[in-house]
Amino acid sequence: MLLFKKNQLKCVVVLVAFSFAVNAQNNHLAKTFYKHDKYLSSDKLEGRFPGTKGNNDAAAYVRKYFKKYGLEKFNGNYFQPFKLFVKADINKVKSDSVVTQNVVGYIEGSDGQLKNEYIVIGAHYDHWGWGGKGSSSKKKDTLAIHNGADDNASGVSALLCILDQVTKAKVKPKRSIIFVSFSGEEEGLLGSKYFIKHLPVPMASVKVMLNMDMVGRLNVEKKIYMGGAGTFPDGVDLMKKIGENSGLNPVIHAGDVGGSDHVSFYKAGISAVGFHTGGHPQYHTPEDDFDLINFKGGALVTQYIYNALLSIANYPQTLYFINQN
Repeated sequence: MLLFKKNQLKCVVVLVAFSFAVNAQNNHLAKTFYKHDKYLSSDKLEGRFPGTKGNNDAAAYVRKYFKKYGLEKFNGNYFQPFKLFVKADINKVKSDSVVTQNVVGYIEGSDGQLKNEYIVIGAHYDHWGWGGKGSSSKKKDTLAIHNGADDNASGVSALLCILDQVTKAKVKPKRSIIFVSFSGEEEGLLGSKYFIKHLPVPMASVKVMLNMDMVGRLNVEKKIYMGGAGTFPDGVDLMKKIGENSGLNPVIHAGDVGGSDHVSFYKAGISAVGFHTGGHPQYHTPEDDFDLINFKGGALVTQYIYNALLSIANYPQTLYFINQN
């Protein structure tokens, strides 16, 4: 018989309890990620093209959870509407000038001074609708619903999962956090460009932006890729530290900022990090569907980015922009 001393047995019990708690949390995240992605990438939303009912329904879905988790509004509204020009008829759009909206809310920080600084976390919710010129299929004019389960229902799913975690945490972050889901990304980062030009807070108070675009296809090597980690002090070291015992293999670039909405922030002189789990043949095609999403992987990625967000929101040192060109 193997005999344990009392202290050894207590240690084992604590470790087992911790393991169960971590597994329970990951299972909850995976189920929540699954729920959000399933709705956002459903045929009902017809690919979430700006100016369509599906796009508006997706925005309303995000707003519902912003309200549920008690995010504060800017200017009395979670919606930040803007106009953009698209080709009429392709996606049941009747005019070439349509209105869409970013969805925005915030949590005020707990520190008397640092609450005046903001960390932004975001993900775009729009996609290519029925395709047409926006499709990367072999037939460029393919007219089929492009559900965008990875691009970028996955990023919005992670955003809502992180919102759930932040609002349920016992200790509020020191800095304020802005949650934003952009529209018009596929047409040229239009939502994030509009947001930057119409910031609801002083630009100098926005310290770091974290962006999630295609985080639902974690591969067998469990690699999460990120660019821009070197745009704020000790960012690369922080991302490496968070990767320890995360179940992931982070691929961290100090620069290589990328091509999604965080670029709009970087160009404005704001530190910006973009997260993704890699490209795939279904990118911008009708085959980017819900059944290919790795929900357990999405939970790991969500937890990693949540840990990064809280670490930065509670950063003990001054946050400032570091150009990586």
